Amino acid sequence: MATHEATVEGVGVGVGDDGPGHPVVLLRVREQLVPIFVSADQAQSMQHALDGTPFERPLTHDLFVDMVAEFGAAIDRVRIDDLADGTFYAKVDTEQYTGDERSEMVFDARPSDGIALALRVDCPIIVSDEVIDEAGRDPDELGFVDEEEARREHDFGEEGFDFGDEEDDPGFGDEEDDPGFGGDDPF
Repeated sequence: MATHEATVEGVGVGVGDDGPGHPVVLLRVREQLVPIFVSADQAQSMQHALDGTPFERPLTHDLFVDMVAEFGAAIDRVRIDDLADGTFYAKVDTEQYTGDERSEMVFDARPSDGIALALRVDCPIIVSDEVIDEAGRDPDELGFVDEEEARREHDFGEEGFDFGDEEDDPGFGDEEDDPGFGGDDPF
């Protein structure tokens, strides 16, 4: 199975015919965008990692990274390697050194947790061809606008776009079900 390294293009709120919807993380891979719907908490955790926002006390993903390091282990990469019935599946590849012995371990994970961890430890996010072929979208099809490119084209300056306060955004509320892409258990 061929794989490709992805970058996190951004975290935001999907917008459809009904208006703002569910939080989504966009992965850019193989010149396509792979949208993965996530919970509001996961979106916020990813955004804090992207922004480098410090917290007085560790968030769950920060705590997990600290614990893994304390146990002499490291997160090597996150793989988003399956998509079945609209649900993405991921693995977190780790390694641990005990004395001179190296042990590799693989953990099943929700892609949202894997991405949040990868952003914190700066490890690769790998996506399989099968997932890209099924879920990948042309950026134009999604109406995606690259903020830097738009700033250059329209001379928005350093201030960029005003996306409003995400606390007031209805897409960051407590949402139980995901009627969009991602199926029964998108996280």
